[in-house]
Amino acid sequence: MPSDVKGKASPTRRRVVGWSLSGVERGALLARFPPRYGRVVADHVTLRSGVADDLAPPPAARGRVIGMADDGEGVQALVLEIDGASDRPGGGTYHITWSLGPGRQARESNAVIAAGDWRPVAGGPELALQPVRFFV
Repeated sequence: MPSDVKGKASPTRRRVVGWSLSGVERGALLARFPPRYGRVVADHVTLRSGVADDLAPPPAARGRVIGMADDGEGVQALVLEIDGASDRPGGGTYHITWSLGPGRQARESNAVIAAGDWRPVAGGPELALQPVRFFV
């Protein structure tokens, strides 16, 4: 995703700011952590959702995979640490929604992680995260 706005605004879509993965890093992560469900997302980390139209994306950041969440019912996510913290300002945990089963939505990753349905990943890779804003 480029650092400008991806997608189109509409009354039913929310603006999001966060970070995107490069194609190379995404490919390496997909090889290391195979998606369990049919719809592969694996492209961004949300910092904030529902933000003002003029809010700029955050600066570039370094992230590290510290865990894998999977509820066994269609939601899989990688848990991240960004700049040494896994807690997202405003609540939640930094993560990348990895894959989804039928009828499941990316925002459900938050609840799966909050319920403790994740396991640590030893030696998780570091990621270069690029600023992005988009609509969901």
